[in-house]
Amino acid sequence: MKRLLAAALLCASATLAQAQAQKSTLSIVKSRGELICGVSPGLAGFGLPDEKGEWHGLDVDLCRAISAAILNDPKKVKFTPLSSKDRFTALQSGEVDLLSRTSTWTMARDTSLGLAFAGVNYYDGQAFLVQKKLGVDSALKLNGASICLQQGTTTELNVADYFRQNNIKYEPVTFDKGDEAIKAFESGRCDALTDDSSALYALKLKLVKPDDAVVLPELISKEPLGPVVRSADHDWFNLVKWVHFAMLNAEELGVTQANVDKQLESTNPEIRRLLGKDGKFGEAIGLTSDWAYRIVKQVGNYGEAFERSVGAGSVLKIARGKNDLWSKGGLQYAPPIR
Repeated sequence: MKRLLAAALLCASATLAQAQAQKSTLSIVKSRGELICGVSPGLAGFGLPDEKGEWHGLDVDLCRAISAAILNDPKKVKFTPLSSKDRFTALQSGEVDLLSRTSTWTMARDTSLGLAFAGVNYYDGQAFLVQKKLGVDSALKLNGASICLQQGTTTELNVADYFRQNNIKYEPVTFDKGDEAIKAFESGRCDALTDDSSALYALKLKLVKPDDAVVLPELISKEPLGPVVRSADHDWFNLVKWVHFAMLNAEELGVTQANVDKQLESTNPEIRRLLGKDGKFGEAIGLTSDWAYRIVKQVGNYGEAFERSVGAGSVLKIARGKNDLWSKGGLQYAPPIR
């Protein structure tokens, strides 16, 4: 009986997702007048509401940029907080239009869930947070340690691989939510907390004494984080992908919130194509010609979003590093609009 019920629920979920894909997510968003975006329940730098309930973060800004491109208003977004365990199911079922929630792009996720990653908006790696009093300066010295981690994430597999590869032992202590894991770490239930390096810097701020903890230097994995959509809707996949690329191209071309209106007069052909002065590139993704202008004017380019969310202008103060533009030694690279 349970198998029949599970099969029926899976079929219903697949049918709903297929019906939405046939209608197209873009047309649904336009008719609804609002984008529904799945985000982190609360991770500084990526998705976190302030005391007024306003959401901020790098993942949040991508959602706002999509809303600006489609609806000419970055505030027409409903943010739906999702746990690591529930995020992909929520997208598959059509509960959200888009998942922009520090999700790692892996082969299994890309090929077996009916979903597609539309780019990488943050290159990360998994690390460990330990109390300074533990006297550990390397992950290789965590033999026999208890490790706090979240369920339903790639961190579980990465930790298992790392400790097995280095022939050291550990005791996993698992939780559904990041807040639960950081509380357990602070209370001494585990010796170390593991997560993406960026997440650890955010979680560290929640400690009563953040200066008493340190993020160890080793990165034990590749964690390309990016937005996720349903794979059956290729037009929506293209739109989300090119919103991210537009923000990168704008930064590379020096087009910012402050100068974008002046840049409308530019004779640079790349800038003219970006801002919709030449060509009909917006039509190719179901939008108006000024789609990218709207993004930069209302949200900013990628560099601006990075700096205020996780960079020098934020509480995290994370260096650009791998997330700098390719022209500055980083990995962020966008195909041209032409």
